Amino acid sequence: MEDAFQDGSAWWVIALAIGVPVLLVLLTESLAALSRRNSPLAGPVRLLRNWVLPAGALFALLAFAVQSPADQVWVRVVATVFGFLVILLVLSSFNVALFANATPGSWRERIPTIFVEIARLALVVVGLALLFSWVWGADVGGLLTALGVGSIVIGLALQNAVGGVISGLLLLFEQPFKIGDWLDIGSVRGRVVEVNWRAVHIDTGSGIQIVPNSSLSGASFTNLSEPPGPYSAHASITFSTDDPPHEVMALLVEVADALPMRLPGVRARAEYSGAAAFSVSIPVSGPSEAARTLSMYLAWLWYAARRHGFALDGDDTDPVTAPERLAAAVQTVAPTLHLRDEDREQVLASAHLERYGAGEVVLPAGVVPNQVLIVVSGSATLAVEVDGGRIDVGRAEPGELVGQTALTRERTQAVTVAAEVLTVLVLPLHTVDALIRTRPRLAAEIGESLELKRKIAEEALGASGIPARSIRSA
Repeated sequence: MEDAFQDGSAWWVIALAIGVPVLLVLLTESLAALSRRNSPLAGPVRLLRNWVLPAGALFALLAFAVQSPADQVWVRVVATVFGFLVILLVLSSFNVALFANATPGSWRERIPTIFVEIARLALVVVGLALLFSWVWGADVGGLLTALGVGSIVIGLALQNAVGGVISGLLLLFEQPFKIGDWLDIGSVRGRVVEVNWRAVHIDTGSGIQIVPNSSLSGASFTNLSEPPGPYSAHASITFSTDDPPHEVMALLVEVADALPMRLPGVRARAEYSGAAAFSVSIPVSGPSEAARTLSMYLAWLWYAARRHGFALDGDDTDPVTAPERLAAAVQTVAPTLHLRDEDREQVLASAHLERYGAGEVVLPAGVVPNQVLIVVSGSATLAVEVDGGRIDVGRAEPGELVGQTALTRERTQAVTVAAEVLTVLVLPLHTVDALIRTRPRLAAEIGESLELKRKIAEEALGASGIPARSIRSA
């Protein structure tokens, strides 16, 4: 027994008998606490408790307590297993320290998992080589040399394929774009729907374009979704040199600001480039809205330019300005206005026709109209604006009047929107006043129409759960 204490083997047995259970209890309590907090440190602690500590205790028992010869096979096997587990523990701890709590947007958060796995594999291979060299006395230099030469040969044979993979990994690491971003590569423009090691898949609207990573990483492209914030849809427009530039710019902004896709709180901008050329920037939520916004904007602008007498693209012709069209419209609305033959010349001299594109605001809410409109063709929707939205409360069909509050000098409470391509006959207020003075029945009909539309509006609001209030029709 004295010999056992003198050579230290008995002390190793006592230390292992007491220390291992104590360490197991401490590690178990620590693991439970870390697991409750969902801490990433729970993984390394579990590996330490379940594998590293038992293997280390067994190695210490064989090598120091029992004092087995170092060249004995079982000692070497246990030492190898223990060394391998220590390597895994060190790698796991570094992984947690570097990447588990990576700040969003940092290089640690952006680095692809494949890079981490490759580095971990390389370190494991090097660690095992050193371990086998130390425990078994193996000569691993030749093996490493052979692996290096083989890797070079394989790399040269597969350089094109490997180059695409490396380009993809670099793109994943740098992250110049992400899924859902809109890219403009020159010949390709669309939304990114997939990114893998070999290629980027872009939805162009007419199909999926596959762009190799090697091509993308070696070329310049524009990420239309960055920086975050409003995206501007741009349009280049020309008029005639006879059109006043400031009036044209005011019209361009007015039409753009009325678009439903425009980003709330941000106004459109128009700039004059000279030679009747203008540019317009319309703020929208993102590139996905740009095409639809510009399509609607250019359609609305065509009608608005004709109404204001501007020559969009150098052309100001409008079929509705033909005298025969005006005469036919007056003939159509004659029963509505109770026109006599002698009145038609007066109406023809002061009235004119206007057209609106589908969705255009014909008459906004909160204004006192200075003219009365009569629907000739198409239809319009009457809506009340509530909490940033619109609730439809009526409809104006051919032969019906819009803007009757011009006669009572009251502000409109409903907004009138063209439900489709709409043609209206525009009557100046003085012309309508003159007709009413000689036709009491017309005044009564207009009053009845106002009252009917008011009731319909209140019923529509009540059906939507909004308390009824006094509504005057547009």
